[in-house]
Amino acid sequence: MEKTANDRVNDQQIHEFLRNMPGWIYTSTNASIERTFVRKNFLDAVAFIEQIAPIAERMDHHPDILLSGYKNVKVMLSTHSAGGVTQNDFVLARVIDQLPA
Repeated sequence: MEKTANDRVNDQQIHEFLRNMPGWIYTSTNASIERTFVRKNFLDAVAFIEQIAPIAERMDHHPDILLSGYKNVKVMLSTHSAGGVTQNDFVLARVIDQLPA
């Protein structure tokens, strides 16, 4: 089911959720929650992205992902149809946090 603006969480709720999510930050300019994961090397960074992809596809919730500096994977979560952050973003963030380091 597509999310709408009514499904967005407000800034206070976002900051409350993030208290229990080390490493994740809220970026109001992008209306997203973001985290950069530093992997062992380039191949490990690519493998990490490959772990995220099928999970995101199953959830029908697709993050923006940036690979930079050969081993830094920045994951940016926002619900595009809602124009901001929703509960779905926090669910996917928690799943990503559970992936092997």
